[in-house]
Amino acid sequence: MVRFLLARPIAVFMTFLALMVFSFIVFRTLPISLLPPIDVPQIVVKVSYPNASPEAIEQNVLRNIREGLITLNGLEDMDSKAGSEVGTIRLSFNYSTQMELAYIDVNEKIDRIANNLPEGIARPEVIRINTSDIPVARVQVVPKEGVDEIEVSLLAENVLKKRIEQLPGVSLVDINGKKDRIIIVEPKEEEIRALGMTQENLISAIQSGNTDLPGVSVKDGQFRYYLRLATRVDTPSDIESLPVSAPSGAIVPLGKLANVSYQTQEMLGYHLFGSKEALVITVHKQAAAKMNELIPELKDALELFKTDYPQVDFELTQDQSNLLNAAISNLQTSLLFGGIFAFGVLFLFMKDYRLPLIIGVSLPSSLLISFLVFYFFDISINIISLSGLALGIGMLIDNAIIVLDNITRKRELGLDLFEACVQGVDEVMSALISSVLTTLSVFVPLVFLSGISGALFFDQAIAVTAILSVSLAVAFILLPMLYFLFFSKSKKVDDGEEGKFFSAVLGLYEKGYDLVFGNRKVALLFIMLLIPVGLAISLLLPSEGLPEIDKLDTTLEVNWNEPISATENRDRVVALMRHMEGGYEQAESDIGVKQFLLFDGENSIQQALLYFLFSSQDQKNEQVIKLEEFIEKNYPGAEFLIGDAPNAFDQLFNSSLPYYEVRWKDLAAKEPVPEDKMGPWLSQFPTSEWERGPGLEKESSVVFTLKAEKLATYRITVDQIQSQLQKLFGSFLITDIRRFGEVTPVKLKEPQTRFEDLLRNTQIAASDSAYYTLSEFVDFHYDDHYKNVTADKTGIYQSVFVTAENPDAYKSDFIKWGTDKNLGVSMVGQYFKDQENIKQLIGILLISVLLLYFILAAQFESFIQPLIVVLTLPLGIGGAFLVILLAGSSLNVMSAIGLVVMLGIMVNDAILKIDTINRLRKDLVSEPGTSAEEALELALHRAGQIRLKPILMTSITTILALIPIIFSAGLGADLQRPLVYSVIGGLTIGTLTALYFVPLAYWFFVSKKKLKEA
Repeated sequence: MVRFLLARPIAVFMTFLALMVFSFIVFRTLPISLLPPIDVPQIVVKVSYPNASPEAIEQNVLRNIREGLITLNGLEDMDSKAGSEVGTIRLSFNYSTQMELAYIDVNEKIDRIANNLPEGIARPEVIRINTSDIPVARVQVVPKEGVDEIEVSLLAENVLKKRIEQLPGVSLVDINGKKDRIIIVEPKEEEIRALGMTQENLISAIQSGNTDLPGVSVKDGQFRYYLRLATRVDTPSDIESLPVSAPSGAIVPLGKLANVSYQTQEMLGYHLFGSKEALVITVHKQAAAKMNELIPELKDALELFKTDYPQVDFELTQDQSNLLNAAISNLQTSLLFGGIFAFGVLFLFMKDYRLPLIIGVSLPSSLLISFLVFYFFDISINIISLSGLALGIGMLIDNAIIVLDNITRKRELGLDLFEACVQGVDEVMSALISSVLTTLSVFVPLVFLSGISGALFFDQAIAVTAILSVSLAVAFILLPMLYFLFFSKSKKVDDGEEGKFFSAVLGLYEKGYDLVFGNRKVALLFIMLLIPVGLAISLLLPSEGLPEIDKLDTTLEVNWNEPISATENRDRVVALMRHMEGGYEQAESDIGVKQFLLFDGENSIQQALLYFLFSSQDQKNEQVIKLEEFIEKNYPGAEFLIGDAPNAFDQLFNSSLPYYEVRWKDLAAKEPVPEDKMGPWLSQFPTSEWERGPGLEKESSVVFTLKAEKLATYRITVDQIQSQLQKLFGSFLITDIRRFGEVTPVKLKEPQTRFEDLLRNTQIAASDSAYYTLSEFVDFHYDDHYKNVTADKTGIYQSVFVTAENPDAYKSDFIKWGTDKNLGVSMVGQYFKDQENIKQLIGILLISVLLLYFILAAQFESFIQPLIVVLTLPLGIGGAFLVILLAGSSLNVMSAIGLVVMLGIMVNDAILKIDTINRLRKDLVSEPGTSAEEALELALHRAGQIRLKPILMTSITTILALIPIIFSAGLGADLQRPLVYSVIGGLTIGTLTALYFVPLAYWFFVSKKKLKEA
């Protein structure tokens, strides 16, 4: 094939050129994202039930929804949590479930259930979780001093949101911190009572004045007119002019009985930018959009907003494109330094500037053609697929160096240019194909991991497969053709003498070879002992998900653990911000209940999430200590967590599951176990290392008790008392004014005094027209009750989070503890998911090793020789572990990727060396006068000399290309540094040992059998 193609160099060149042009066109159409658009198999149902207790939300709302959703196809798990005024149900599905259909199914069932929910409750929100739901940036909208905040909310909702949604690539715009206008009616109690009236008269007058006659029409000859009541109200002055009838028959304008005015609706949550109240607009991109084009468009739009709306300040925060830019920057850096160092190393070893130029052409060509595969597999350019390309670049350079070195060596042996190109490629073709297949056999099976990990590895596996497959085509077709074209006019053939540098390196290798083969048994034993020692270093290494990154931003999650209002929560956060003022570059906070449509976390009035961006690491460390001291001093009961600000990776990989949770259900009562019983039971729990779960958390509350005997004596109904209490302590809605989609609620003013005073001062009319205070009929007492009610598929449960080092060791004790108390006990959590993933990973890696062995066995037609290749891998892994340990790094996702890169190169070198030994043995044995033993000795020696140059060139080129990352700063360098340590450690130590281990192992494990056959 190579001979046929080389005979037509112009046709081959033009074909490649056309392919690259087509690839470039395709590349420009590929979507650029932070992460692949993965369907996370979860749906969240959110319920908002104002002024309802957790028990009321569980009994009246969540239980009905759970019963209605239990029959969903593919439903794996269901958990619900009812808190004050809010409730959530999280549905987890099998990973094979089509989430588009599941989302439609959930919405249909919610519509059917809606009729069974309490009157007046808003339809539950259904949120589908997707990686594209992670916002790419946040726009801060800050009203200037004296500007009406409600007008700014309307501006954000009706103008800014729509203008941002029109930007190309934007899928959704979400807002938090909006303020709504309502009309408040504040009754004048003395005037009302003087006229013998009640609040009901006012309420009835307002409701009557806002009635409509939908669908009522009259016929007038050939015309038909639709009727509209002229008494409809629109403004507070309209309401004040409404007539109210007194029992005496007098008609009084409502304005004399109540003050009516526009006010801001009570907020359940706030957004702050710094210490100022603001709105935040989160921007979400379309799956097919290019993030690197969307963010500049958004920044341009913000500049226009600043000009068009001078009454508002705008800032862009938490720009997630920084991660993507870091990945692209790293790839560019790898290509740039890879090219520069490849040129330098090749020139040093090969003494000809044309060879580096050939590699300089082949690298970008392979990369560009790889994007064609992306197009056909519908894969976006994202951090995962880019890391796959980065994986393949090392192998790509490796293949190019091996082919060029072999062609050059053939020319030095005296072959003409054409034959040198043909035989140079043919000789290494099968070995290079095997090396690529072995790399893929290690990597591709990881696609079959379950969950998000498998979905992410799919993009990476396709990227690796694409670049390695293309690199083979380039190495077998384009490289020999370019070599032929570049050297066709060169009449001078290299005399085969090595340069001074490589001659010195070869001399060192020869001394080492003589030393090792002079003490073969000792040398083999020493190298074999290095394998367990190197692998044992892994026990000293800490492990984590992503590498520790020096981030300049951080988050503070705080739960005040007190039944405070959203306003008090805001005031505390403002005080904290002012205490920190001048210590941060940027700060924002979401306080209380979030208004985001896509927010799937816990909504609680007493919680807040704060974000800080600092100018330096030192400033960050200093201010974090200041934060801790402020909260501990002023709010000792608060729970808080300070951590790095989550990026898209963290949001995707962070599990909502606790690590190890012990759940129990009361098998008799089917309701939460009361605290007076639960306390003694928990004191008998099998381990003392535990924390209360959501269903055991407590908060203070006030319990009202009606005095039934007094109500009966004075003939006051329970409904009267409940209605009056609702007007006092609830947000009593009189009516809604609707105009062209805009809804303005009309509500009674909520008193701001203490509830004890309200009970003593508020009067209620009895049947004898006398007035009595509410405190005559209502008792109250303070009580600690459960803050949340938690439930799963089978009903209400309570739980604790076990923090012991080996929690599963207590499993039988947990079950016995529950059985003794008639509790059904079960264990759930991330611990079990991790165990399952580890078993899967071990199984998949075993399959990978078997695949690798079968491929090599077919390549070498031997069962023993593949074992030599497999045994070189622990040497590289041990070297990688040693450098990771010395550098103070950890085992993480990036260092694991580095191991795969390094093993791919080492496998390649070992395969080519064994292939060369086999070929030389075959040639030498056929020479007259050469015994089988002499042929083996010569083959081992010559193969080492022949393969020394490409092995060293590949390793040195890869190492030198990566070294600049160690000394770089920034997010991208922090991410890539563990990968660099793995590759440098593995290639440095692994290559040095493998240079001598392969011939040694070949001598001991292969020689005897082959000699007998000879």
